[in-house]
Amino acid sequence: MDLYLIRHATAHERDPARWPDDSLRPLTPEGEEAFRRSAEGLALLAPRVDALLSSPFERAWRTAELLAEREGWPDPKSWTPLEPTLPPEKAVYALQAYEEADYVAVVGHRPGLHELASYLLTGEAAGAEITIKKGGVVCVRFAGPLAPGAGQLRWLATPKILRAMAGD
Repeated sequence: MDLYLIRHATAHERDPARWPDDSLRPLTPEGEEAFRRSAEGLALLAPRVDALLSSPFERAWRTAELLAEREGWPDPKSWTPLEPTLPPEKAVYALQAYEEADYVAVVGHRPGLHELASYLLTGEAAGAEITIKKGGVVCVRFAGPLAPGAGQLRWLATPKILRAMAGD
């Protein structure tokens, strides 16, 4: 399986007056537009996925919706193990339901997504310092069962790289 770990696009800054519930904080218009272009580059690296799972938080969900506009990408499925503060063990356990898939994409947040990447590569949430920029992607490959420490880093792409691939 190739697992694409995608950090949500640029969202508005935290503002308790505008979004008392931070899970409702949306993408900025500029973040949405930039990610549309990044998604074109990502589609060159990952022309299709079997499952698209997203944190239910607005900023991640909208990022997943933008990905679903790409041909070969399914509609997103809300997936609570990708909420920002949940431990990576919960996501790995839940991902086992998708082990038969060849390509799975997940859209999440910092720090959870970074910890998940580290956990998949080293077996420890803090085993490697991995930074995924907003709108960036890490591809982790599994030759066998999806398990902590069993992943191999295939590539990491920043939004700038993805937009350049799209001819931006």
